[in-house]
Amino acid sequence: MIARAHELDARELRRAGTLMLGAGAALAALPGHEGVPCPLRTLTGIPCPLCGGTTSVEEAFRGHFGDSLAASPLGLLAIVSAVLLIALRPARVRVSPFLVLAVAAGAWLFELHRFSII
Repeated sequence: MIARAHELDARELRRAGTLMLGAGAALAALPGHEGVPCPLRTLTGIPCPLCGGTTSVEEAFRGHFGDSLAASPLGLLAIVSAVLLIALRPARVRVSPFLVLAVAAGAWLFELHRFSII
């Protein structure tokens, strides 16, 4: 069975992207706050594919792009995606399940390597 791309309403994605960009900017302005703990890592010691995402977005808003990339490439990908959705204003977005799976697998391998698990 071949998985087909899904079409998503870009308005909802733009709202989520705008909120994420606002939260990232606000977190970057707050001094010394605690990070968001990952439930999987807290329970098992194994990071999830999204580990480091908050730190990545926050560091990017501080202009520390190397630190952002070191925390998680997904943070920069999320920022670029949100900015493109806001700037280009497409009506619908096609998303391939294989692409989502590949990005999630790559992110998880990155995090497992970052935490010296593999």
